[in-house]
Amino acid sequence: MLRAQICSNRDLSFVMEAHDALSGLIAKRAGFKALWASGLSIASSLGYRDANEASWSELVDVVERIVDATELPVLVDGDGGFGNFNNARLLARKLCQRGAAGLALQDSCFPKMNSFVGDRHPLADIDEFCGRLRAVKDTVAEDLVLVARIEALIAGHGMDDAILRASAYAAAGADAILIHSRETTADEIFSFARAWHNCLPVVVVPTKYYRTPASAYRNAGISTVIWANHSVRAAIGAMQHVCGRIISEESVEGIEPHIATLEAVFELLGYDELARAEARYLQIR
Repeated sequence: MLRAQICSNRDLSFVMEAHDALSGLIAKRAGFKALWASGLSIASSLGYRDANEASWSELVDVVERIVDATELPVLVDGDGGFGNFNNARLLARKLCQRGAAGLALQDSCFPKMNSFVGDRHPLADIDEFCGRLRAVKDTVAEDLVLVARIEALIAGHGMDDAILRASAYAAAGADAILIHSRETTADEIFSFARAWHNCLPVVVVPTKYYRTPASAYRNAGISTVIWANHSVRAAIGAMQHVCGRIISEESVEGIEPHIATLEAVFELLGYDELARAEARYLQIR
């Protein structure tokens, strides 16, 4: 399912961030057909910074819960693979065992820093990163969609380096290229797409250039748009607002009409199925 969405240029696909089972269920209920297990969002939900403070095993555990709860294909933000080729292939194997559908690896050095924090973003040597990609491909073959994420524009290396890296990563076995940018317009993204000529499907993450309409991505031949951190940011904003009101008003009366009811929680998590199962299996005399 994920390969059909990302590796096909028939139509633009949208992938929604999930950082736990609940956010995955909400995205599924909204109509999304695939999920992005965001490194930033998962780290934040665990109380860590997006700087490889969360371990690969913690990431894998969260991914398993998202997959189990939603049954949707999950593309995992694997940062740089948590080390060298050996760490990357171990991560890929464990993700496969937990039911993930895809892995995105970025050409950063370990430990990496979030792309939008600071200006120091050292990139991996091209040949070394290609080794990581080949190791993952040899380990999981076609069981995971392998997306190579290029940070050249983030690091200020320019378009020529981005295209050079994309070509090398395609030769190393990547199924798609994720080109990342911190600009507030999508101009350099579209410049990359024109220069790349869709040699592999192109995935984008419009966190900063969010004003760009979907029609522009379709016209540029982009394969997939990832909404990469919006559920966790929405949750943070909502929880801050509710907690602030409760502490100041010393009451929950004013916020009750604006939050999910308990009945909505029970419905989302399928409590009705448990009642039906009890009637069928729990025969207490």
